[in-house]
Amino acid sequence: MAKARLVGVGMDYSATSKSALKWAIHDLVEDGDQIIMIHVASPKADPTNKQLFADTGSPLIPLEEFREMNVSKQYGLSPDSNVLDMLTTLSKTKRVKVVAKVYWGDPREKLCGAVEQLKLDSLVLGSRGLGAIKRVLLGSVSNYVVQHATCPVTVVKGTPSRAKP
Repeated sequence: MAKARLVGVGMDYSATSKSALKWAIHDLVEDGDQIIMIHVASPKADPTNKQLFADTGSPLIPLEEFREMNVSKQYGLSPDSNVLDMLTTLSKTKRVKVVAKVYWGDPREKLCGAVEQLKLDSLVLGSRGLGAIKRVLLGSVSNYVVQHATCPVTVVKGTPSRAKP
């Protein structure tokens, strides 16, 4: 039996991050793996728990706890019910352990830091699909992470064909 893998998924509840999660569920994650949903909130956000975990990020939050609205709000997040349902189904059907971790700051740096801190085997991100000029001016999170992360990174563009009902 293969060793269980730690798969990180960058999540901001945008359409592209949801597509990345769907791709990870259908094409990457296997029975017994662990998914860590990595949320990077704005450094300007000021939720209750930010002061405790500003440097290290939150502790790993089990899916059952993360589903509770008061827990999510303590970290300044508003989880999408469809995402939570996908993760619940995944945890039951493939026996995948699902946890969440929240960081505050620059997504590029925090995602690369998460790879190191969590010792991820793989990271999956969505792509905003910026044009060349916007990418130069605003910077591409996915491009930066692909160049600097110490694990394989998959960037999912658009909506995967399997995700359509």
